[in-house]
Amino acid sequence: MFVLELTYTAPLERVDAALPDHVEWLKRNYAAGHFLAAGRKVPRDGGVILASVQDRATAERIVAEDPFTVAGVCDYRITEFTATTTAPELERFKEQLPS
Repeated sequence: MFVLELTYTAPLERVDAALPDHVEWLKRNYAAGHFLAAGRKVPRDGGVILASVQDRATAERIVAEDPFTVAGVCDYRITEFTATTTAPELERFKEQLPS
């Protein structure tokens, strides 16, 4: 499981110009089963995405395809974690610690 935290590096006017394409990118990744939740940070200086993908390379590829990344309006911080406990609705995403 991955937390994809993005921080805006450009004025909000530039972020907003790329926003429609970013939203379409989000929709494609939800449809592909990659994303579980996403939203803006408060205050609005970036966003957070909870992603369930196989490995870091996949997470990095997805981040590189984000129109925000392509437009150069944000930086990403990718944090991998093992989701050993979940809410009942997320039970299918529960992971085991490595031996």
